[in-house]
Amino acid sequence: MNINEEVFYQTEYPVRFEWGAEGVRRLAPLSSVVVIIDVLSFTTCVEVAVSRRVTVFPYLYKDESARTYAQSVDAVLAGKRGESPSLSPGSLFSLSPQTRIVLPSPNGST
Repeated sequence: MNINEEVFYQTEYPVRFEWGAEGVRRLAPLSSVVVIIDVLSFTTCVEVAVSRRVTVFPYLYKDESARTYAQSVDAVLAGKRGESPSLSPGSLFSLSPQTRIVLPSPNGST
């Protein structure tokens, strides 16, 4: 077993943590319980936006209803990664104070 495999297996520990799909694939067969937490990016985005005095509207869906909701609250809709703004913390640094933004995230907004 090489060092990378040891990181995934973590056999000496009763509780194991890993990141991403590969981590789940490797740990699930060895674990009684797998917990997936997928809110880190969302939480960081909220922190970045709020620290810039931006109003955040979390929204559960990333579909056409998100666009309609953004219009109803007079807010910008966060786009896909690579667009600005998006559900990428770095893309929110350029928002002006008082901006209103809808952050769609099925996991984070829940």
